[in-house]
Amino acid sequence: MGKTIVEKILSEHSGTDAYAGDIIIAEIDAALVQDGTGPLAVQQLQKLGMVEAAKPDRTVLFIDHAAPSPRKELSNAHKVLREFAAKTGAIISDINEGVCHQRIVEDFMNPGEVLIGADSHTCTAGALGAFATGMGSTDVAIGIASGKTWLRVPETFKVHVTGKFKKGVYAKDLMLHFIGMIGADGATYKALEFSGPAIDAMDMSGRFTLANMAVEAGAKAGLFASDEITKEFLESRGRGDKWRPLSADEDANYEKVFEIDVSDLEPTVSCPHTVDNIKVIKEVEGTKIDQVYIGTCTNGRIEDLRVATKILEGRERHPDTRLLVCPASKEVYLKAIEEGLIAKLISAGAAIINPGCGACVGVHAGILGDGEVCLATQNRNFKGRMGNPEAFIYLSSPAVAAASAIEGVIADPRKYL
Repeated sequence: MGKTIVEKILSEHSGTDAYAGDIIIAEIDAALVQDGTGPLAVQQLQKLGMVEAAKPDRTVLFIDHAAPSPRKELSNAHKVLREFAAKTGAIISDINEGVCHQRIVEDFMNPGEVLIGADSHTCTAGALGAFATGMGSTDVAIGIASGKTWLRVPETFKVHVTGKFKKGVYAKDLMLHFIGMIGADGATYKALEFSGPAIDAMDMSGRFTLANMAVEAGAKAGLFASDEITKEFLESRGRGDKWRPLSADEDANYEKVFEIDVSDLEPTVSCPHTVDNIKVIKEVEGTKIDQVYIGTCTNGRIEDLRVATKILEGRERHPDTRLLVCPASKEVYLKAIEEGLIAKLISAGAAIINPGCGACVGVHAGILGDGEVCLATQNRNFKGRMGNPEAFIYLSSPAVAAASAIEGVIADPRKYL
Protein backbone atom coordinates (compact mmCIF):
# COMPACT_ATOMS: atom_id res chain seq x y z
CA MET A 1 0.00 0.00 0.00
CA GLY A 2 1.24 3.49 -0.89
CA LYS A 3 2.17 6.11 1.64
CA THR A 4 1.28 9.69 2.40
CA ILE A 5 4.02 12.28 2.82
CA VAL A 6 3.93 12.05 6.60
CA GLU A 7 4.12 8.24 6.51
CA LYS A 8 7.18 8.41 4.24
CA ILE A 9 9.02 10.90 6.44
CA LEU A 10 8.26 9.12 9.70
CA SER A 11 9.16 5.73 8.20
CA GLU A 12 12.58 7.09 7.28
CA HIS A 13 13.14 8.67 10.67
CA SER A 14 12.01 5.68 12.70
CA GLY A 15 13.64 2.98 10.59
CA THR A 16 10.27 1.23 10.35
CA ASP A 17 7.56 0.67 7.77
CA ALA A 18 5.30 3.20 9.47
CA TYR A 19 1.65 3.81 8.69
CA ALA A 20 -1.07 5.92 10.31
CA GLY A 21 -1.81 4.73 13.82
CA ASP A 22 1.64 3.27 14.51
CA ILE A 23 3.56 4.38 17.60
CA ILE A 24 7.16 5.16 16.68
CA ILE A 25 10.38 6.60 18.03
CA ALA A 26 11.76 9.00 15.45
CA GLU A 27 15.06 10.77 15.00
CA ILE A 28 14.58 14.53 14.89
CA ASP A 29 16.54 16.87 12.65
CA ALA A 30 15.79 20.13 14.43
CA ALA A 31 14.09 21.51 17.52
CA LEU A 32 12.94 24.95 18.57
CA VAL A 33 11.69 26.68 21.67
CA GLN A 34 10.72 30.30 22.22
CA ASP A 35 10.95 32.59 25.21
CA GLY A 36 7.49 31.67 26.45
CA THR A 37 8.06 27.90 26.42
CA GLY A 38 11.85 27.59 26.36
CA PRO A 39 12.63 28.41 29.99
CA LEU A 40 10.32 25.59 31.13
CA ALA A 41 12.08 23.18 28.77
CA VAL A 42 15.46 24.20 30.17
CA GLN A 43 14.21 23.85 33.75
CA GLN A 44 13.00 20.31 33.03
CA LEU A 45 16.40 19.35 31.64
CA GLN A 46 18.07 20.85 34.70
CA LYS A 47 15.87 18.72 36.99
CA LEU A 48 16.81 15.61 35.01
CA GLY A 49 20.49 16.47 34.90
CA MET A 50 20.35 16.55 31.09
CA VAL A 51 21.46 20.06 30.21
CA GLU A 52 22.67 19.14 26.73
CA ALA A 53 21.71 19.34 23.08
CA ALA A 54 22.15 16.29 20.86
CA LYS A 55 22.22 18.50 17.77
CA PRO A 56 23.25 21.98 18.93
CA ASP A 57 23.55 23.36 15.40
CA ARG A 58 19.89 22.45 14.77
CA THR A 59 18.57 23.45 18.20
CA VAL A 60 17.31 27.02 18.06
CA LEU A 61 16.18 29.12 21.02
CA PHE A 62 14.10 32.08 19.90
CA ILE A 63 13.58 35.29 21.83
CA ASP A 64 10.60 36.60 19.91
CA HIS A 65 7.47 36.65 22.06
CA ALA A 66 8.72 39.50 24.24
CA ALA A 67 11.33 41.19 22.09
CA PRO A 68 12.63 43.41 23.53
CA SER A 69 11.46 42.44 27.00
CA PRO A 70 8.78 44.69 28.57
CA ARG A 71 9.23 43.28 32.12
CA LYS A 72 12.06 42.09 34.36
CA GLU A 73 10.46 38.63 34.73
CA LEU A 74 10.66 38.15 30.99
CA SER A 75 14.19 39.50 30.91
CA ASN A 76 15.15 36.82 33.42
CA ALA A 77 13.50 34.18 31.21
CA HIS A 78 15.64 35.43 28.34
CA LYS A 79 18.73 34.99 30.50
CA VAL A 80 17.83 31.33 31.01
CA LEU A 81 17.83 30.74 27.25
CA ARG A 82 21.04 32.67 26.63
CA GLU A 83 22.82 30.73 29.37
CA PHE A 84 21.56 27.39 28.01
CA ALA A 85 22.80 28.30 24.54
CA ALA A 86 26.21 29.28 25.90
CA LYS A 87 26.51 26.00 27.81
CA THR A 88 25.29 23.62 25.08
CA GLY A 89 26.27 25.34 21.84
CA ALA A 90 22.62 25.70 20.81
CA ILE A 91 21.74 28.65 18.60
CA ILE A 92 20.16 31.74 20.12
CA SER A 93 17.96 33.84 17.84
CA ASP A 94 17.84 37.08 19.80
CA ILE A 95 15.55 40.10 19.80
CA ASN A 96 14.92 41.62 16.38
CA GLU A 97 15.99 38.47 14.50
CA GLY A 98 12.35 37.55 13.99
CA VAL A 99 9.51 35.18 14.73
CA CYS A 100 10.60 31.58 15.23
CA HIS A 101 8.39 30.11 12.50
CA GLN A 102 9.63 32.55 9.87
CA ARG A 103 13.26 32.20 10.89
CA ILE A 104 13.14 28.41 10.98
CA VAL A 105 12.04 28.23 7.34
CA GLU A 106 14.40 30.97 6.24
CA ASP A 107 17.54 29.30 7.55
CA PHE A 108 17.06 25.83 8.99
CA MET A 109 14.47 23.41 7.56
CA ASN A 110 14.52 21.20 4.47
CA PRO A 111 12.31 18.60 2.72
CA GLY A 112 11.94 15.22 4.38
CA GLU A 113 13.12 16.42 7.79
CA VAL A 114 11.48 16.26 11.22
CA LEU A 115 11.10 19.37 13.37
CA ILE A 116 9.61 19.51 16.85
CA GLY A 117 8.90 22.81 18.52
CA ALA A 118 7.47 24.06 21.78
CA ASP A 119 5.01 26.24 19.92
CA SER A 120 1.82 25.18 18.19
CA HIS A 121 2.62 26.94 14.91
CA THR A 122 5.78 24.90 14.39
CA CYS A 123 3.73 23.26 11.64
CA THR A 124 4.64 26.22 9.38
CA ALA A 125 7.75 24.37 8.19
CA GLY A 126 5.55 21.65 6.70
CA ALA A 127 5.30 23.88 3.62
CA LEU A 128 8.85 22.76 2.80
CA GLY A 129 7.87 19.09 2.69
CA ALA A 130 8.95 18.47 6.28
CA PHE A 131 7.11 16.91 9.21
CA ALA A 132 6.94 19.82 11.64
CA THR A 133 4.80 19.73 14.74
CA GLY A 134 4.29 21.47 18.05
CA MET A 135 4.72 19.66 21.35
CA GLY A 136 4.77 20.46 25.05
CA SER A 137 7.90 21.98 26.57
CA THR A 138 8.93 18.76 28.37
CA ASP A 139 8.58 16.63 25.22
CA VAL A 140 10.68 19.10 23.25
CA ALA A 141 13.24 19.28 26.06
CA ILE A 142 13.75 15.51 25.92
CA GLY A 143 13.97 15.73 22.13
CA ILE A 144 16.66 18.40 22.38
CA ALA A 145 18.73 16.30 24.78
CA SER A 146 18.24 12.91 23.11
CA GLY A 147 17.77 13.78 19.45
CA LYS A 148 14.64 11.62 19.38
CA THR A 149 10.93 11.81 20.06
CA TRP A 150 8.02 9.39 20.21
CA LEU A 151 4.69 9.94 18.55
CA ARG A 152 1.72 8.31 16.90
CA VAL A 153 1.77 8.54 13.12
CA PRO A 154 -1.24 10.70 12.21
CA GLU A 155 -3.90 9.85 9.65
CA THR A 156 -3.93 12.24 6.70
CA PHE A 157 -6.67 14.45 5.27
CA LYS A 158 -6.01 15.39 1.65
CA VAL A 159 -6.99 18.96 0.73
CA HIS A 160 -7.17 19.05 -3.07
CA VAL A 161 -7.34 22.62 -4.36
CA THR A 162 -8.22 23.58 -7.93
CA GLY A 163 -9.03 26.76 -9.85
CA LYS A 164 -7.39 30.18 -9.90
CA PHE A 165 -7.54 32.88 -7.25
CA LYS A 166 -9.54 35.94 -8.22
CA LYS A 167 -8.23 39.46 -7.72
CA GLY A 168 -8.06 40.31 -4.01
CA VAL A 169 -8.27 36.69 -2.82
CA TYR A 170 -5.26 34.95 -1.28
CA ALA A 171 -4.02 31.86 0.54
CA LYS A 172 -5.26 33.32 3.85
CA ASP A 173 -8.80 33.45 2.47
CA LEU A 174 -8.48 29.82 1.39
CA MET A 175 -7.34 28.70 4.83
CA LEU A 176 -10.03 30.62 6.68
CA HIS A 177 -12.59 29.12 4.30
CA PHE A 178 -11.27 25.62 4.91
CA ILE A 179 -11.27 26.02 8.69
CA GLY A 180 -14.83 27.28 8.45
CA MET A 181 -15.72 24.13 6.46
CA ILE A 182 -14.10 21.64 8.81
CA GLY A 183 -14.31 23.39 12.17
CA ALA A 184 -11.63 24.37 14.69
CA ASP A 185 -11.35 20.75 15.85
CA GLY A 186 -12.23 19.07 12.56
CA ALA A 187 -8.73 17.73 11.93
CA THR A 188 -7.62 16.98 15.48
CA TYR A 189 -4.34 15.02 15.40
CA LYS A 190 -4.52 14.58 11.63
CA ALA A 191 -1.98 15.60 9.01
CA LEU A 192 -3.30 17.96 6.35
CA GLU A 193 -1.73 17.30 2.95
CA PHE A 194 -2.32 20.14 0.48
CA SER A 195 -2.29 19.29 -3.22
CA GLY A 196 -3.87 20.11 -6.56
CA PRO A 197 -3.28 22.60 -9.39
CA ALA A 198 -3.86 25.68 -7.23
CA ILE A 199 -1.29 24.46 -4.71
CA ASP A 200 1.19 23.54 -7.44
CA ALA A 201 0.99 27.14 -8.70
CA MET A 202 1.19 28.72 -5.22
CA ASP A 203 4.36 30.49 -4.10
CA MET A 204 6.13 29.53 -0.88
CA SER A 205 4.69 32.48 1.01
CA GLY A 206 1.16 31.23 0.41
CA ARG A 207 2.15 27.70 1.33
CA PHE A 208 3.66 28.91 4.59
CA THR A 209 0.37 30.63 5.41
CA LEU A 210 -1.61 27.44 4.86
CA ALA A 211 0.81 25.25 6.82
CA ASN A 212 0.98 27.79 9.64
CA MET A 213 -2.77 27.63 10.24
CA ALA A 214 -3.12 23.85 9.97
CA VAL A 215 -3.17 23.69 13.76
CA GLU A 216 -6.18 26.04 13.81
CA ALA A 217 -8.19 23.09 12.48
CA GLY A 218 -6.64 20.91 15.18
CA ALA A 219 -4.10 19.30 12.85
CA LYS A 220 -0.83 17.77 14.00
CA ALA A 221 0.91 18.97 10.84
CA GLY A 222 0.34 20.55 7.45
CA LEU A 223 2.42 19.21 4.59
CA PHE A 224 3.15 19.97 0.95
CA ALA A 225 5.00 18.01 -1.70
CA SER A 226 8.56 19.13 -2.27
CA ASP A 227 8.56 20.38 -5.85
CA GLU A 228 10.30 22.88 -8.14
CA ILE A 229 8.90 25.84 -6.17
CA THR A 230 10.38 24.33 -3.01
CA LYS A 231 13.66 23.86 -4.84
CA GLU A 232 13.73 27.48 -6.02
CA PHE A 233 13.08 28.70 -2.48
CA LEU A 234 15.88 26.59 -1.03
CA GLU A 235 18.27 27.71 -3.76
CA SER A 236 17.46 31.33 -2.94
CA ARG A 237 18.34 30.55 0.68
CA GLY A 238 21.66 28.90 -0.20
CA ARG A 239 20.33 25.42 0.59
CA GLY A 240 19.75 24.10 -2.89
CA ASP A 241 21.79 21.02 -2.05
CA LYS A 242 19.22 20.13 0.63
CA TRP A 243 16.37 19.83 -1.86
CA ARG A 244 14.88 16.46 -2.64
CA PRO A 245 11.65 15.60 -4.44
CA LEU A 246 9.06 14.23 -2.06
CA SER A 247 5.39 13.51 -2.62
CA ALA A 248 2.70 11.04 -1.64
CA ASP A 249 2.26 7.80 -3.54
CA GLU A 250 -0.64 7.69 -5.98
CA ASP A 251 -2.25 4.88 -4.00
CA ALA A 252 -1.73 6.51 -0.59
CA ASN A 253 -4.57 6.04 1.86
CA TYR A 254 -6.36 9.18 3.06
CA GLU A 255 -8.93 9.23 5.83
CA LYS A 256 -10.80 12.06 4.07
CA VAL A 257 -10.44 14.06 0.88
CA PHE A 258 -11.65 17.66 0.61
CA GLU A 259 -12.14 19.37 -2.75
CA ILE A 260 -11.97 23.17 -2.94
CA ASP A 261 -12.19 25.35 -6.05
CA VAL A 262 -10.58 28.70 -5.25
CA SER A 263 -12.25 30.28 -8.26
CA ASP A 264 -15.36 30.53 -6.10
CA LEU A 265 -13.66 32.13 -3.08
CA GLU A 266 -14.20 35.70 -1.88
CA PRO A 267 -12.21 37.68 0.68
CA THR A 268 -12.96 35.94 3.96
CA VAL A 269 -12.86 37.10 7.57
CA SER A 270 -12.78 35.14 10.82
CA CYS A 271 -14.99 36.75 13.47
CA PRO A 272 -14.68 36.72 17.27
CA HIS A 273 -14.00 34.58 19.20
CA THR A 274 -13.14 31.44 17.21
CA VAL A 275 -11.14 30.96 14.02
CA ASP A 276 -13.87 28.85 12.42
CA ASN A 277 -16.46 31.65 12.81
CA ILE A 278 -15.94 32.79 9.24
CA LYS A 279 -17.89 35.14 7.00
CA VAL A 280 -17.33 36.46 3.50
CA ILE A 281 -16.47 40.12 3.23
CA LYS A 282 -19.95 41.35 2.30
CA GLU A 283 -21.32 39.96 5.56
CA VAL A 284 -18.97 41.99 7.77
CA GLU A 285 -18.27 45.10 5.69
CA GLY A 286 -18.73 48.27 7.71
CA THR A 287 -17.77 46.77 11.07
CA LYS A 288 -15.92 49.54 12.96
CA ILE A 289 -12.34 48.76 13.96
CA ASP A 290 -9.95 50.52 16.32
CA GLN A 291 -6.73 48.80 15.27
CA VAL A 292 -5.29 46.98 12.27
CA TYR A 293 -2.33 44.66 12.77
CA ILE A 294 -0.38 43.46 9.72
CA GLY A 295 2.39 40.92 10.29
CA THR A 296 3.03 37.77 12.37
CA CYS A 297 4.26 34.32 11.35
CA THR A 298 1.09 33.91 9.30
CA ASN A 299 1.25 37.00 7.09
CA GLY A 300 4.38 39.00 7.88
CA ARG A 301 6.48 38.03 4.87
CA ILE A 302 7.70 40.39 2.17
CA GLU A 303 4.93 39.25 -0.19
CA ASP A 304 2.34 40.24 2.42
CA LEU A 305 3.88 43.67 2.96
CA ARG A 306 3.92 44.23 -0.80
CA VAL A 307 0.19 43.49 -1.00
CA ALA A 308 -0.59 45.84 1.88
CA THR A 309 1.63 48.62 0.52
CA LYS A 310 0.05 48.40 -2.92
CA ILE A 311 -3.28 49.30 -1.33
CA LEU A 312 -1.99 51.84 1.20
CA GLU A 313 0.45 53.71 -1.04
CA GLY A 314 -0.68 57.30 -1.57
CA ARG A 315 -3.46 56.91 0.98
CA GLU A 316 -3.70 57.35 4.75
CA ARG A 317 -5.11 55.28 7.54
CA HIS A 318 -8.42 56.38 9.01
CA PRO A 319 -7.77 58.88 11.83
CA ASP A 320 -9.69 56.74 14.31
CA THR A 321 -7.90 53.49 13.43
CA ARG A 322 -4.38 52.61 14.52
CA LEU A 323 -2.24 50.76 11.98
CA LEU A 324 0.57 48.52 13.23
CA VAL A 325 2.92 46.71 10.85
CA CYS A 326 5.33 44.04 12.10
CA PRO A 327 7.67 42.27 9.63
CA ALA A 328 8.12 38.60 10.49
CA SER A 329 11.92 38.70 10.51
CA LYS A 330 14.89 41.04 10.31
CA GLU A 331 15.47 39.88 6.75
CA VAL A 332 11.90 40.73 5.77
CA TYR A 333 12.26 44.12 7.49
CA LEU A 334 15.48 44.94 5.63
CA LYS A 335 13.99 43.83 2.31
CA ALA A 336 10.95 46.01 2.92
CA ILE A 337 13.24 48.98 3.61
CA GLU A 338 15.25 48.24 0.47
CA GLU A 339 12.08 48.15 -1.67
CA GLY A 340 10.77 51.38 -0.13
CA LEU A 341 7.77 49.66 1.43
CA ILE A 342 8.48 50.83 4.97
CA ALA A 343 8.63 54.49 3.96
CA LYS A 344 5.32 54.16 2.10
CA LEU A 345 3.67 52.42 5.05
CA ILE A 346 4.89 55.07 7.47
CA SER A 347 3.59 57.77 5.11
CA ALA A 348 0.22 56.02 5.23
CA GLY A 349 0.24 56.34 9.01
CA ALA A 350 1.58 52.97 10.07
CA ALA A 351 3.63 52.38 13.18
CA ILE A 352 6.40 49.89 12.35
CA ILE A 353 7.21 47.39 15.08
CA ASN A 354 10.45 45.42 15.19
CA PRO A 355 10.09 41.71 14.27
CA GLY A 356 8.45 39.66 16.99
CA CYS A 357 5.24 38.24 18.41
CA GLY A 358 4.38 40.84 21.05
CA ALA A 359 0.99 42.15 19.95
CA CYS A 360 -0.21 38.84 18.49
CA VAL A 361 0.22 37.00 21.79
CA GLY A 362 -0.82 39.93 23.95
CA VAL A 363 2.53 40.60 25.65
CA HIS A 364 3.30 44.14 24.46
CA ALA A 365 3.37 46.55 21.51
CA GLY A 366 -0.32 46.63 20.61
CA ILE A 367 -2.51 45.49 23.52
CA LEU A 368 -6.18 46.32 23.00
CA GLY A 369 -8.40 48.37 25.30
CA ASP A 370 -11.76 47.26 26.71
CA GLY A 371 -14.33 46.89 23.96
CA GLU A 372 -11.85 47.67 21.20
CA VAL A 373 -11.89 45.82 17.87
CA CYS A 374 -8.78 44.75 15.98
CA LEU A 375 -8.52 43.33 12.48
CA ALA A 376 -5.31 41.29 12.32
CA THR A 377 -3.50 39.09 9.82
CA GLN A 378 -2.48 36.66 12.58
CA ASN A 379 -3.75 33.11 13.08
CA ARG A 380 -5.83 33.29 16.28
CA ASN A 381 -8.67 35.40 17.60
CA PHE A 382 -9.49 33.67 20.88
CA LYS A 383 -10.85 35.82 23.69
CA GLY A 384 -7.90 37.55 25.32
CA ARG A 385 -5.46 36.60 22.56
CA MET A 386 -4.15 40.14 22.15
CA GLY A 387 -3.95 40.82 25.86
CA ASN A 388 -7.50 41.80 26.76
CA PRO A 389 -10.48 39.41 27.15
CA GLU A 390 -12.78 42.40 26.79
CA ALA A 391 -11.60 43.09 23.24
CA PHE A 392 -12.62 41.62 19.86
CA ILE A 393 -10.34 40.22 17.14
CA TYR A 394 -11.16 39.61 13.47
CA LEU A 395 -8.72 37.79 11.16
CA SER A 396 -8.10 38.53 7.49
CA SER A 397 -5.60 38.68 4.67
CA PRO A 398 -3.17 41.62 4.44
CA ALA A 399 -5.28 43.01 1.59
CA VAL A 400 -8.46 43.18 3.68
CA ALA A 401 -6.43 44.60 6.58
CA ALA A 402 -4.93 47.38 4.46
CA ALA A 403 -8.25 48.38 2.93
CA SER A 404 -9.86 48.38 6.36
CA ALA A 405 -7.12 50.59 7.81
CA ILE A 406 -7.97 53.20 5.18
CA GLU A 407 -11.71 53.14 5.83
CA GLY A 408 -11.75 52.54 9.60
CA VAL A 409 -14.20 49.70 9.09
CA ILE A 410 -13.82 46.21 7.65
CA ALA A 411 -13.59 46.81 3.90
CA ASP A 412 -13.39 44.90 0.63
CA PRO A 413 -9.88 45.27 -0.84
CA ARG A 414 -10.94 44.59 -4.39
CA LYS A 415 -11.95 48.21 -4.95
CA TYR A 416 -8.31 49.22 -4.35
CA LEU A 417 -6.65 46.66 -6.60
